[in-house]
Amino acid sequence: MNILITGGTGLIGRALSGSLLKNGHHVNILTRNPDKVRNTLPSGLLLHKWDGRSLEGWAHLIEETDVVINLAGESIAGETLPAIITRRWTTESKRRINNSRVDAGHALVAAIEAAQHKPKIFIQASAVGYYGPRGDEPTPESTPTGDDFLANICQAWEDSTAVLDEIGIRRVVVRTGLVLAPNGGILPIMLLPFRLFAGGTLGGGEQFVPWIHIEDEVNAIRFLLENKDAHGAYNLAAPHPVRQRELAQIAGRLLRRPSFIPTPGVALKLVLGEKASLVLDGQQALPDQLLKAGYKFNFENLEPALKDLLY
Repeated sequence: MNILITGGTGLIGRALSGSLLKNGHHVNILTRNPDKVRNTLPSGLLLHKWDGRSLEGWAHLIEETDVVINLAGESIAGETLPAIITRRWTTESKRRINNSRVDAGHALVAAIEAAQHKPKIFIQASAVGYYGPRGDEPTPESTPTGDDFLANICQAWEDSTAVLDEIGIRRVVVRTGLVLAPNGGILPIMLLPFRLFAGGTLGGGEQFVPWIHIEDEVNAIRFLLENKDAHGAYNLAAPHPVRQRELAQIAGRLLRRPSFIPTPGVALKLVLGEKASLVLDGQQALPDQLLKAGYKFNFENLEPALKDLLY
């Protein structure tokens, strides 16, 4: 198949594009700076420059595209540890985060609507933040959207391509939890305090952490892509989310480091402001629709997943 990916230079995009290439698919990547990332991506990918909002220079690719996978969006937390722990959300940063998602979705829709030959499948990225903070409430895909900043962002992200449902394109929305991967993403940042002998609970430690191994993230997206009956929203999170306290205990045990040094929620809020909700709030996101569709997780439980990633 001919596959077009936006956001293909990120953690998920890199792993997914490499997997697709290995199976003989033709993969095009839209990226802001092809020359900067060319040597860091799997060989065989075709890179095309775009600005994340217009059709200039790439819209013709839609005519020969079978599948579009839209992963585009500025990082909500930040790309580096210094950015994550020092940069608060501001009105301007919130605007950028929102626009990077909505503008990309609108551009893809415009290109598809103008194309004579349209893609058959569209995979739309989203996140379990769609549901907002839910405490101990089980959160399957039928749960209504929340009303905080992250929920509003996810709603706008999904809505940016919702019109495709009306023109006969099979659209799948993947609401992803925290993706755990060995080299990149959130895991190295999560484990850094433990490596420095300062690991422990964040806030009260009772908040749920919806997580997924990068291998299952890639396999689940491919499963939904290849399953002709799949459409609508799917939670991409392991079937056994853990509380943050349990995550700390498992990480400490595997790394042979202390896991009893707490970081009070009030301290995180003083440093991060509203952004502290990323670690102080959570959802017990459950992959009900994915399991009903027949997907089999390789990593259902956190400890075996972390062992695989660490050793």
